[in-house]
Amino acid sequence: MPRLALYALVVCALAVAAAVISFVNGSFVGVVWVLLAGLSSNMAWYYVRRAKAEKAAEAEAALG
Repeated sequence: MPRLALYALVVCALAVAAAVISFVNGSFVGVVWVLLAGLSSNMAWYYVRRAKAEKAAEAEAALG
């Protein structure tokens, strides 16, 4: 897994934890944390898919 994808997953997990803590404390700032979790999750998927596509392109170039 690419390093940037791992970083994005860590940020996602921390944002989810912060959202839970915010909501438990009765603060609606947790909505911002939920949005950050969604953004970082999408970034992680993007970097994983990009790495897979690059790997497939390299394999195709090596064969052809």
